[in-house]
Amino acid sequence: MTTFMTRDGTEIYFKDWGQGQPVIFVHGWPLDADMWEYQMTFLAAKGYRAIAYDRRGFGRSSQPWEGYDYDTFADDLEELLQKLEIQHAVLVGFSMGGGEVARYIARHGTRRLAKAVLISAVTPLFIKTADHPEGVDKSVFDGIKAGLAADRPQFLSDFSTVFYGTNRPDSKVSAGILTQTLNIALLASIKGTLDCVTAFSETDFRQDMPAFSLPTLVIHGDDDQVVPFAATGKLAAAAIPSAILKVYPGAPHALCFTHKDRLNQDLLAFIQQD
Repeated sequence: MTTFMTRDGTEIYFKDWGQGQPVIFVHGWPLDADMWEYQMTFLAAKGYRAIAYDRRGFGRSSQPWEGYDYDTFADDLEELLQKLEIQHAVLVGFSMGGGEVARYIARHGTRRLAKAVLISAVTPLFIKTADHPEGVDKSVFDGIKAGLAADRPQFLSDFSTVFYGTNRPDSKVSAGILTQTLNIALLASIKGTLDCVTAFSETDFRQDMPAFSLPTLVIHGDDDQVVPFAATGKLAAAAIPSAILKVYPGAPHALCFTHKDRLNQDLLAFIQQD
């Protein structure tokens, strides 16, 4: 496997396909780099260098006890980009990974980046607070953690219903995709899986958003039952200077699969845009 060691001794797995301008993919919870296989194969075949990695505690990366916070995630990403000597990259984050994109830009700047993409992202703030009433109530995240602690495999299997929107009458998600998703999710550390619920729900990225001083594309489904558009993507696009917002009608959270052809074309067009 292709891995590198972080400053605190955590081994991070990554895949690096193709040649050309780099496109860096940051996965969602509780998945790993494999969630991007349709986007990576598409862009690598179009002449781009597609890179994705498994967040610490997930997939084929090692499973430390600590470090499941966005400052650490952003620093891990910077170490990867240093190792690969990345410049002029497009940084793409899905769901929880959108927070990593935001914190990376705020913490490490844009010197290695050309553009950014947020897909179904948790930015700028996921949880409901007094000054963010559109957010999701804390009880929902407490319920997720309780379900994981009680029976992680069954909880994650059930979670696919809202993740892919299979409770909608026009859903066309195969049993194979649901099996693959569960298999990927179960590779993760239960400690990392639990700690990341706190991280992605409670981390406030509102102060990070003005740091997006580069072209940014925000993509979100308006039927996202996991990360509601009105509480996240809509506000993120409004907070980022000159952001381009694309709303996919009827799309669920996991549009990297359910709407992969449209997403691939939108990513390619944005990357190629002057």
